[in-house]
Amino acid sequence: MTPLIKICGLARAEDVAAACSAGADWLGFIVDAPSSRRVSVGDAAALIDGVDGVTVAVTVDPDDALLDAVVAAGFTHIQLHGDEPLPRVAEVAARTGLTVIKAVPVATRDDIKLATEYSGAADWLLLDAKAPKGETQRGGHGLRFDWSTLRGAPLPRRWGLAGGLNPGNVGEALSLVRPALLDTSSGVETSPGVKDAAKIRQFVETVRG
Repeated sequence: MTPLIKICGLARAEDVAAACSAGADWLGFIVDAPSSRRVSVGDAAALIDGVDGVTVAVTVDPDDALLDAVVAAGFTHIQLHGDEPLPRVAEVAARTGLTVIKAVPVATRDDIKLATEYSGAADWLLLDAKAPKGETQRGGHGLRFDWSTLRGAPLPRRWGLAGGLNPGNVGEALSLVRPALLDTSSGVETSPGVKDAAKIRQFVETVRG
């Protein structure tokens, strides 16, 4: 099956329109978390107004107030990109009723094993490259990990790949592994938070052949 495509770190209406026009399956918005692509829940709600499809609120160790705001804003999915332990992931699922994506930083095969422990609580696992040491921003660094470490790993059916994906290397990624979801942010930008419509379209066309 052709993987789903998520364009993440959207912060401008024109970029949302570009992602929708290109045929992206999921739209991601980093809400109230440390990021150069950060938007408030209110601004994100305005950006997803009228969007017919999957909208993902990307959060980092969200408290219950933020969870409630995400639900009220009308998101369909919530992504946990922090250090949320397994019980908290289950709490988020129960409190929000949203589809839960748990992002896990990966550098080695041991990290992949750790990621699979979330399978029972999260609907999706997202394997992302580890952030540089001392960096508070989770994801969006344009870094990739060794995708070949995923070959033969005992991954669940619904898992996604993130970290350094762009139109030039997504074909390589697909030649090594077959994730159910491909997640790109900095790889389709001209600068942090400013997407490039041509790169988005090229990414989608490369994935879908």
